[in-house]
Amino acid sequence: MKRTKIIELLQRTDYGTQVTVCGWVRTRRGSKAVNFIALNDGSTIKNVQIVADVERFDEELLKQVTTGACLRVTGTLVESQGAGQASEIQATEIEVLGTCGADYPMQKKGQSFEYMRQHGHLRLRTNTFGAIMRIRHQMAYAIHTYFHKHGYYYFHTPLITASDCEGAGQMFQVTTKNLYDLKKNADGKIDYSDDFFGKQTSLTVSGQLEGELGATALGAIYTFGPTFRAENSNTPRHLAEFWMIEPEVAFIDLEELEDIEEDFIKYCVRWALDHCQDDLEFLNKMIDKSLIERLRSVCDTEFVRLDYTEGIRILEEAVAKGEKFEFPVSWGMDLASEHERYLVERHFNKPVIMSGYPKEIKAFYMKMNADGKTVQGTDVLFPQIGEIIGGSVREEDYDKLMEQIKERDIPMKDMWWYLDTRRFGSCPHGGFGLGFERLILFVTGMQNIRDVIPFPRTPKTAEF
Repeated sequence: MKRTKIIELLQRTDYGTQVTVCGWVRTRRGSKAVNFIALNDGSTIKNVQIVADVERFDEELLKQVTTGACLRVTGTLVESQGAGQASEIQATEIEVLGTCGADYPMQKKGQSFEYMRQHGHLRLRTNTFGAIMRIRHQMAYAIHTYFHKHGYYYFHTPLITASDCEGAGQMFQVTTKNLYDLKKNADGKIDYSDDFFGKQTSLTVSGQLEGELGATALGAIYTFGPTFRAENSNTPRHLAEFWMIEPEVAFIDLEELEDIEEDFIKYCVRWALDHCQDDLEFLNKMIDKSLIERLRSVCDTEFVRLDYTEGIRILEEAVAKGEKFEFPVSWGMDLASEHERYLVERHFNKPVIMSGYPKEIKAFYMKMNADGKTVQGTDVLFPQIGEIIGGSVREEDYDKLMEQIKERDIPMKDMWWYLDTRRFGSCPHGGFGLGFERLILFVTGMQNIRDVIPFPRTPKTAEF
């Protein structure tokens, strides 16, 4: 008999029908007369209850029905007599597809997230990680849906690149060279002429620069793919490998860019509320009891548009009134997460889009304001998270862009192609980057970014 997914089965009311389900045992309990097996197949947070009359099944078979074991069950769909579920299956056949011993690491008990990270190949089978991964899927689908509906083109930027978008130099090198016998040139530097690409290449930190090329040809594009930072950061907010969404749009100004940022993030959060109800209710109960309320508040409120200078004034005023920050507040500083969260969670009590940052703390490609000191960069600041989106209007003027490149001593020998966009038919354009895992953190209420990606890559960690 064809297998029925549990998510579909739990919506059925055609009682008396023969059905087959497959899944993994969450729990088994019962008496000498009857066993109750909670079975889950990953399609929903909810289990289906299997009722097995002990006299119908071999004792040795039932002994194999342990937490984590994989079963195929055929039986009759019946209306449930107990509380907690509308229907259940009266089993007529049970086949053990895979046994699971008592040393199974994901036994039903309250394991810490740190413990589960050590068993990353099995943690996906738990209720919490099943919920997170289903939400992750829905968020990816929401992102593609939003941009498709708004006329953007999905644009694939390279993962291997010779350019460093952020100018930070914290990149993973890609090479086919023999690391035990590196050829050097006359200056004692590594000679890459015999490397695969004939030059030094790395894994990308961002697809933005190439994305700008797409926007200046197609009008509006977005990227959605993995990016890499060789940053030695062991924090709950950093990964070495993560996914980024980077739309880039021609012919927009700062106000229009901020409108897109707000509309996009609200769309994603609203999608989660509309399509992930069961999983969100579970996480709201088990992880963060204010989760759903916070998600709704983001959808129902207008984001604050705040100039950086005004933001600093508010923070300095808070310090004068006795507020304690770990990092001191002064104009010209890059805001720490504690400052961002103060503005969002305590001062305004709503999301904030901040712009007008000092040019020294932002990237070379951001458009300068008339004051010559600040740029048209934007950060969307969220409760719990701090910065969730970073973007800007890009500098379209060739001379001004070159001035910033020289002022910051940025090596541009391999980026002539980027400068050509300012030489040949330059146009106003802008875009932003959203770290996908930051979005998942917010939507799930989780506290550590390593727990919202299936297999986290962090310093000294590349398991599974």
